[in-house]
Amino acid sequence: MTRPVARPAAVLLALCVAALPGAPLRAQVALTGAGSTFFNPLATRWFSEYQKRTGKRINYQSIGSGGGIRQFTQGTVDFGATDGPMNDKQIAAVQGNVAHLPVTLGAVVITYNLALPPGTVLRLDAPTIADIFLGRIISWNDPRIAALNPGISFPKLDILVTHRSDGSGTTYVFTDFLGKASPEWESRVGHGTAVKWPVGLGGKGNEGVTQQVKQWEGALGYVEFSYARANRLQYASLRNAAGAFVAPSLEGISAAAAGTPLAPDTDFRVSIVNAPAKDAYPIASYVWLLARRDGGDPARAATLRDFLAYAFTPAAQQLGAAIGYAPLPASVMALAAKRAAALGGGSPRAPAAASR
Repeated sequence: MTRPVARPAAVLLALCVAALPGAPLRAQVALTGAGSTFFNPLATRWFSEYQKRTGKRINYQSIGSGGGIRQFTQGTVDFGATDGPMNDKQIAAVQGNVAHLPVTLGAVVITYNLALPPGTVLRLDAPTIADIFLGRIISWNDPRIAALNPGISFPKLDILVTHRSDGSGTTYVFTDFLGKASPEWESRVGHGTAVKWPVGLGGKGNEGVTQQVKQWEGALGYVEFSYARANRLQYASLRNAAGAFVAPSLEGISAAAAGTPLAPDTDFRVSIVNAPAKDAYPIASYVWLLARRDGGDPARAATLRDFLAYAFTPAAQQLGAAIGYAPLPASVMALAAKRAAALGGGSPRAPAAASR
């Protein structure tokens, strides 16, 4: 006869408590997700707050937008997160069973290493940036740059273009911006999470691009706005579709979304680059959460609906704003919340109440 294994008193107590009716399982894993590295800091804050409210834990793997789409397609996660929407081929791979839900807003900025007079901010427009990344504008004293910055004397210094070497949603947004500004860019290079760059040096992640820019005088690259702000990088003001030069800001990013109308039946795969609003920042984008519209485990679908009911509240959006994420406009948030409530055959419900 085998003897029973002795269990420490603390373990026995925990088992007894867990067996009590209604006992909260605080370490329970409710959901798993993967994807966008840009979304990760906000996800960490949101999931922590949601766990405090409900006791349910959400695990998230920050592996990049492409990885999030891949794991969502393979069915190994409950949701994905991406800075670039799935294309038609990727949607067909999941038999159309995906909802793109915008959960927050981000932006891409142009950062540079150039000594300008104190208080001076570099000004650029989309066609000029496209020609820099095409290798057509190669020096800082190019007349087109000078024309955008009257009164500034630029040095005869080569522009060292820096770009991402890894696939990323940041690249998707930036190349979407370049393609809309330049037919040559769209035909030669196109847009996506990874492209064949005509010129420049590659760096992995925002960190790699930043390192290249800081290392070389005259360097220019693109990074996420929240990263640039957190690391106090200098970045350019850009001319928007209304003709105004706009510095990146949370207000300007939200204005880009507010200025891009959505139809009631939208699938939310909408570019808000070069939005027409007069105060819109021109390289802005949604961050999408990918969820199954139908099927799956009913309990997990209900938990995802409950989490999203929290995410689409002004309080959750302002929590994001505190760490550099632009809040969704109220109209977009309401439409996304309505769509989220129907996931898995659900019905509208109130956000999770704070635990007591």
